[in-house]
Amino acid sequence: MESFISPGLQYGLEHSTLTCWIICGILALFSVTSWAVILSKHFLLSRVHKANLSFLREYRESNHALELYQQREPHEFSSFYHIYHAACREMSWYLLGEDEPGTTFAARLQGAGRITPSQMSAVQVAMERSVAEAALRLEARMGWVATTLSSAPFLGLLGTVWGILDTFSTLTSAGSTATLATLAPGITTALVTTVLGLLVAIPSMVCYNALVNRIRGMVVRLDNFASELNAGFDRTFVDHRFSNEALPSMSALGSPSMPAFAGTSSSPLPSPKHAVHARA
Repeated sequence: MESFISPGLQYGLEHSTLTCWIICGILALFSVTSWAVILSKHFLLSRVHKANLSFLREYRESNHALELYQQREPHEFSSFYHIYHAACREMSWYLLGEDEPGTTFAARLQGAGRITPSQMSAVQVAMERSVAEAALRLEARMGWVATTLSSAPFLGLLGTVWGILDTFSTLTSAGSTATLATLAPGITTALVTTVLGLLVAIPSMVCYNALVNRIRGMVVRLDNFASELNAGFDRTFVDHRFSNEALPSMSALGSPSMPAFAGTSSSPLPSPKHAVHARA
């Protein structure tokens, strides 16, 4: 059966030294770890995307902003749901004084008033915190892929330099009797690590860029959903009417007192007119 490995690479592996095998083992470990993260991240992002679309459809079809929160049906893989749940918990606390929907939640909500803009700011902070946590979950373990794509070429270069040094050592020992057949194993072995390093780094780089673009798009959609949720809560639950309490006038506040500086007299400062005459 014909081998799928190129003859040069196969020849280099057959004549590899211990150092070459150690570097190849490290590259293999990096490759396995990188592909495990890439595949798991791909399936996770696909599942999160489908869960977000499903929850967004339910949210937009609901009759009330807190209807899904009252039903208490968790959407484990939906980042939208976690943002919505965090906002609803904060909103429920300011409206009803409880952060979990009970048996009388719907009845109490009918008689609840509205919250102030400052309280709505706290709800918005809860949404922003949930968006940041969701983004961190999406970006988790991507550092392994970045480490692989940046380290693999340097490990391959290390093996190449090491192999060339061994080749020069062999050339010095052989002296004038050195031939191409004598130097070929060392040179081929030196180039094997570079080839393997590139074979590990290039796919990792392509997949890393693709995953990063998908994650950035999902983070943007998280921000857009948080803005949509914030606007809906603001229209439904926030009282923007002006307060009837008037602000005090400037005269009622009194004039500010200026502390006396140490070492200065208590006599008033000359007026600007007198200062001009004094200079004249």
